[in-house]
Amino acid sequence: MTLTLELAGSHPLAPVTHSLDAMFGGLQAPSLAPGLIVPDQAGWAPASDLAGPALTPLLESAGRRWNAQPHAAAALAWKAYTYWLALPAVLGWASARRVPLVTASNIVTSFSNPATMITLGVRAGIPVAVLPNDPLALSGHPDAVVVPDEAALLTEFRRALLDEHLTPLLDALHTRVRLGRRPLLGSLASGIAYGILRSSDITPGASAESIDLLLGALGIRDLIDLVPARNGKLDVQRKTCCLAFTLPNAKLCPGCCIKP
Repeated sequence: MTLTLELAGSHPLAPVTHSLDAMFGGLQAPSLAPGLIVPDQAGWAPASDLAGPALTPLLESAGRRWNAQPHAAAALAWKAYTYWLALPAVLGWASARRVPLVTASNIVTSFSNPATMITLGVRAGIPVAVLPNDPLALSGHPDAVVVPDEAALLTEFRRALLDEHLTPLLDALHTRVRLGRRPLLGSLASGIAYGILRSSDITPGASAESIDLLLGALGIRDLIDLVPARNGKLDVQRKTCCLAFTLPNAKLCPGCCIKP
């Protein structure tokens, strides 16, 4: 279940940063702050601003990056943002049942890196949901939010990621562009599934079961299917579209629902 008790107990985010290092071969993960934690927040803004004054620069950044029309820029901005936002929580849960609570108040963002649409980081001291047998719980670590069981851990995952972060952003997007809730949540489902599948060599457990549990907690299990890949592993088949096919250089994602 856990990486090791020693690793899991060394720092609240150790399982996450260890998994990111392994997943990206020791290279810096795109769109995430170096080391994930942002101790000095000068030049950074709370993610809650994305549902307000920072929504315009987010959509403008996506429009420039993909040379996209407003509705496609919004869909692709959401797709990219939700993947990188969810990934630390997904990896923490999958590797050690330790979930950084990625609420909008615990995440900071920056548009200063021209190589990415947006960069995300976590505040120092971000609360982390853990089970009673986690070393953080046993030591009384101040960043630990101890929950009684795995069902409660998944509830915290949903609350932080969806209820207190992505739902307000989704609502704000609806005020700007005509995008349905289902296609946007389909991108979230796809991103979480890919996060599990791409880390399957470094995290314990069956990927299909992990994906089912996480998507079930968010109520979006029906938005993707898992299908056999040519390498004998699993791949994601989407049931909604991210609109990448509308770009000037049209793109069909591997699991695109409109792919023949």
